[in-house]
Amino acid sequence: MVVGLTGGIGSGKSTILECFKSFGVAVYIADDEAKALMNRSKVIKRKLIQLFGDDAYEDGELNRPYLASKIFNNKSLLSKMNAIVHPKVAAHFKHWLKKQKSAYVIKEVAIIFENNLQDQYDYIITVVADEDLRIERVMHRDHTSIEKVKAIIKNQWSDAEKIKQSDFVITNNDLQEAKKQAYKIHNVLLKKLKQ
Repeated sequence: MVVGLTGGIGSGKSTILECFKSFGVAVYIADDEAKALMNRSKVIKRKLIQLFGDDAYEDGELNRPYLASKIFNNKSLLSKMNAIVHPKVAAHFKHWLKKQKSAYVIKEVAIIFENNLQDQYDYIITVVADEDLRIERVMHRDHTSIEKVKAIIKNQWSDAEKIKQSDFVITNNDLQEAKKQAYKIHNVLLKKLKQ
């Protein structure tokens, strides 16, 4: 069983993933794997250089600030980049999935709904948090401005839109409460597996 975990920037997806890991669930973080593949895969490297030019890589490493500046307000470039990277990540995930032993796995993807990927999951958990808290978390984590964080939030689906299409929701304003919610969901999922 593959469970998708999503949520807007700063909602605390990583924290919630740690909870599920502590319950013995295998987790796959699509963003991390995408970054690793963009540095590792010769095919991806070649295609990204064709798309963005030589500045896409610096000293053999992905030039993330440069790419971010290119795709930030350019939906067409973003979807071209995703068309290069996403199929490779999907193939990597399938390979990873075969090796897992846990009752179910969680695949964390920030933009499940935005990319219309909901059919790839048996269930979807959305992590939400108050917007002020999310902004504060991201500013602190990424040492960035409030304007930049708000621009990213504006580019993502609203929590209300995500909640409508989710099977479970975890409100992550208070860590202890969020952990309890995660544990409840874990038990529901285990029951569903037995049915």
